[in-house]
Amino acid sequence: MSEVKKKPVSRRKFLKTGAVATGAAAATVAMPQVSRAQTTTLKMQSSWSATDIFQEMAQQYVERVEKMSGGRIKVDLLPSGAVVQAFQVQDACDQGVLDGAHTVTAYWYGKNKAASLFGTGPVFGANASQILGWIHYGGGKELYRELVQDVLGLKVVGFFAMPMPTQPLGWFKQKIESADDLAGLKYRTVGLATDIMQGMGVSVTQLPGGEIVPALERGVIEAFEFNNPTSDSRFGAQDVSKDYMLGSYHQAAEFFEIIFNQDKFDSLADEQKAILEYGAEAANTANYGLAMDQYSKDLQKLINENGVNVHRTPESVMEAQLASWDKTLETLNQDPFFKKVVDSQREWSERVAFYDLLNSADYKLAYNHYFPGKLPG
Repeated sequence: MSEVKKKPVSRRKFLKTGAVATGAAAATVAMPQVSRAQTTTLKMQSSWSATDIFQEMAQQYVERVEKMSGGRIKVDLLPSGAVVQAFQVQDACDQGVLDGAHTVTAYWYGKNKAASLFGTGPVFGANASQILGWIHYGGGKELYRELVQDVLGLKVVGFFAMPMPTQPLGWFKQKIESADDLAGLKYRTVGLATDIMQGMGVSVTQLPGGEIVPALERGVIEAFEFNNPTSDSRFGAQDVSKDYMLGSYHQAAEFFEIIFNQDKFDSLADEQKAILEYGAEAANTANYGLAMDQYSKDLQKLINENGVNVHRTPESVMEAQLASWDKTLETLNQDPFFKKVVDSQREWSERVAFYDLLNSADYKLAYNHYFPGKLPG
């Protein structure tokens, strides 16, 4: 075996070449990973007025998208009416008039009543957070895509954010003591809540939030619900009604729908698509935290400064709502797609709500322990 002769390496050469190699390696390690995506500006309109807290929540989504993208996505967020009216944003996205919109599915329920199942559906015992879980893990997002793209043929991609607290029964001229007090009332709501309340003998008109007070002043409606103490007080509900009924099954599991024109969305880099999608999940925490802070403050303001009488909706009224849901589902389940969505939600709720209801602490018991007599009867 021949002996391998080693060539001597000078110390100066070793240090020089070693330094070059080390510097190259350091440069490789230190070099930041820069996005290759082009900067994109998206025109987005909401279904909310400029002063509604929902517009602030839409802005929270926008801020997170822009920061996570390192400025490679810019969103021009406009309020309702800037380009189209509140109920028209889906059509505007489909047609490419808008790149995106921040809305709720109940606002396009007129195209297919199954739309309302993705935000204002029946209550099988699961709350909004748990139904948002169904969207992500129970087949909901696949059913939503089927409805929007296959059934309706729309060029729209959508995501969901913000499990909304239960929406109050609403604002009335006097306290609601029983379901009989609702019969014949001219009342504002949207989505499947329309069917539920009509099933209880209520005369329903569907209106966006900005049209509620003018309709009340003209006598088009006599009572109404919108969403929460903050939104309601900002458009002046307390100036036209003084009895506020909290608790209801008409809209107890809603969330925002954030949509984009499909062609525009598909044209984006994969990382930008991911930011738009997962930005909705990031907005959940911000939206809900803002809601808990502001809704609770404004409820106290309504009581202590505006003289509003806040009542818990009687259990008998909510039982009547459930009975109305039963009749509504019996009719609407004749549509195969509607039934497929309802069955999926029901199966999810039976398992998930069982766990949650059996496991959850009795928060009302704890509240009454530390703040006795505070809750209204």
